[in-house]
Amino acid sequence: MQKLVFFVGVAGTGKTTVARKLADRIPAAFLDRDTIGGRFVEAILEMNGLDKNDRDSDYYKRNLRDLEYDTAKDVCIENLAAGQNVFMISPFTAELKNKQWIEEVISAAGLKKQDVDVSVIVVTLLDMGMQKERIIGRQTERDQWKLNNWGDFEKRIDFVPQINWDIPQSSILIFDNSGELTQEKSEQLYQFINEKQPSLTL
Repeated sequence: MQKLVFFVGVAGTGKTTVARKLADRIPAAFLDRDTIGGRFVEAILEMNGLDKNDRDSDYYKRNLRDLEYDTAKDVCIENLAAGQNVFMISPFTAELKNKQWIEEVISAAGLKKQDVDVSVIVVTLLDMGMQKERIIGRQTERDQWKLNNWGDFEKRIDFVPQINWDIPQSSILIFDNSGELTQEKSEQLYQFINEKQPSLTL
């Protein structure tokens, strides 16, 4: 079976870091929504006289958010259709709530549900302070709004998103990425993807 793995969670939890660690052992198309959509979103924002790093305003959410996610979805479909495993990295909050979204991805790739092993790794941090430190540490302009409005950002964070997809509970992992991503933790993640264990939480 092809593997389609979603690394989801809010900013600063380390989704990309976790995915990269696993990509060393599992060959897969590595699709980070920020990379796929970043350049054209920045260009559109600047054309409209807005901050190119904005990912939080109403304008972005109304006009560009779905454009980015739908483009990532299209690239995912193409790679699945070509027979590739796929890693998808982004919060995917709205998509996880939409039961039909994952069905459409698999169907559009010309596959059936039994052809694709779908997993969701929810990357979390137990400590909000650590999350803020990581956001500061990665030093991206795109995070400035979050840091300037940390109180509002903190209140609206949903650490574990609602997942309405028709996949087994054993295909969902809540992974606490606090501290060092050790070899032991990496091995547990690898085993989760390859040998699902019911109700697994790390």
